[in-house]
Amino acid sequence: MKRVRVLVLTFVMLAGFALSASAASIVLPRAGQVGVGVAGQWGALTKGGKLGAEFGNGPGLSVRLRYRMRYERGIGLSFDTQSLDSRSPSRKETAFLGFENDLDPTLVRDRLVMNSAGFDLYQYFGTRKKTVKQLNAGLGITQVSARLSNGEVQYPLGGDGFYLSAGAGLEKFVYRSWAVTLDGRYQAIFHDAKVNQGAQVSLGMIFYAAY
Repeated sequence: MKRVRVLVLTFVMLAGFALSASAASIVLPRAGQVGVGVAGQWGALTKGGKLGAEFGNGPGLSVRLRYRMRYERGIGLSFDTQSLDSRSPSRKETAFLGFENDLDPTLVRDRLVMNSAGFDLYQYFGTRKKTVKQLNAGLGITQVSARLSNGEVQYPLGGDGFYLSAGAGLEKFVYRSWAVTLDGRYQAIFHDAKVNQGAQVSLGMIFYAAY
């Protein structure tokens, strides 16, 4: 619940910033500029795959670096941490080693944490307008771990995985080179020879440095 309150507060602050900013002071980024963005997000997994069968949805945080190129294209790096609550807290063996014989009968896996780092490609549309739309595709690595009810960390039997993503989004410039970002992504997470499918929706801000 505390994580949800933090995300809601972040979204309210972003909305207030966007409404109070002056449109006359907007400076649109050019090719060669680098943007640094931070966003709160909500992610979910379908029930297919070992991870999705046990864990559902939850909040996350992302940091994105975007480099604007010519011809309305761009490249970038993404760093995400995503927390997904257990559908039904379990102690059985799934993607993780089971502990049915543990002496503590209350010990269960509460949530899944995925830390990801990846490379992104962007195709922008309307780069000379205040609202810039984009399509994106990415790939990267994902480190998976579970948080137990006693506070300990459990790592999966299959080790780390990798992901492929595709999505769309927009940047709404509100003050100088600051923009509010809204993104949606589909992810296919390959882990332990299984495909786990999911989606993320994020809202945040990005700043393009001028030099």
